[in-house]
Amino acid sequence: MKQTIDPGCRKKTLTLIDNVVYSHQKDLEGKPMELKLSILLQNGNSEMRLAAGADDPKEDHSPKPALLWIPGGGWRGADKNLMLGEMAEFANAGYVVASMYYRSSAQGHFPDQLIDVKTAIRFLRANAEKYEIDPERIGVFGRSAGGHLAAFAAMNLDAYDEGEWEGYSSKVQACCDMFGPVDIVANMEMEEKKFSDPGFRWHKVEDTHGGAFLGGDPATMKERAAEASPVNHVNPAMCPMQILHGDNDPIVPREVSSDRLYEKIREAGLEDRADYYVVKHAGHGTREFFQDSVKELMIGFFDRYLK
Repeated sequence: MKQTIDPGCRKKTLTLIDNVVYSHQKDLEGKPMELKLSILLQNGNSEMRLAAGADDPKEDHSPKPALLWIPGGGWRGADKNLMLGEMAEFANAGYVVASMYYRSSAQGHFPDQLIDVKTAIRFLRANAEKYEIDPERIGVFGRSAGGHLAAFAAMNLDAYDEGEWEGYSSKVQACCDMFGPVDIVANMEMEEKKFSDPGFRWHKVEDTHGGAFLGGDPATMKERAAEASPVNHVNPAMCPMQILHGDNDPIVPREVSSDRLYEKIREAGLEDRADYYVVKHAGHGTREFFQDSVKELMIGFFDRYLK
């Protein structure tokens, strides 16, 4: 059978650029590390360029808004590409999507992870032309521990800017926090009540995700946890934020996290910058968050502030 088809050319071609080094750091033992990210974007037809020496003439290489995806995993480390398959809709919507690895809690303690996030943002600005990014339009989004770090970056604090790409801003223009543990003290206190249960996964505060993230003396852990909690840093420099949290989350219940963040934002008179969605039937990162309707909600939010 022979046929002629006319598919048109409405959908643009995506390119994945993997293992881009954005920072050089040291782990807790002083060993050097290369921190890497991946970049997914509408960057023309890369294999056509290799084969034909020229790009598809229909491609558009104008600057695009960028989104930095910050993975979860309890700050214990997650492959930067684990969720990359879920990012295609954002790239197809015209965003440059960067997905980063940051130091795990076995490699660094707070604020190392936030320093890594802010370094990655500065890297994107410093290399904006190379990756077709509009440096004035950068957003962050992340799940769980990545949601915590995204919410922290969203506060746009004049702090935690250390290392490479000096002279470039780490400020962001929009943020989506997906069920992040943004009040680490409240989460720790919730977990402490379960330590006496033999079936609970932890029996000491230093063994919890938050405890491993903070490190150091358990006696001062809650005091330091307060500093490491975005709920305590809400300020007028905060960028617009979308918050998504399941109503059935047993790991980071919204009552000790997103509810508190939204209330702090309201108390600061910044409610017009926050959209809070409670996701029905959703647990901690369950499939409800990755349905088309939720992604459309997220893209609509980013479009409002980055386009």
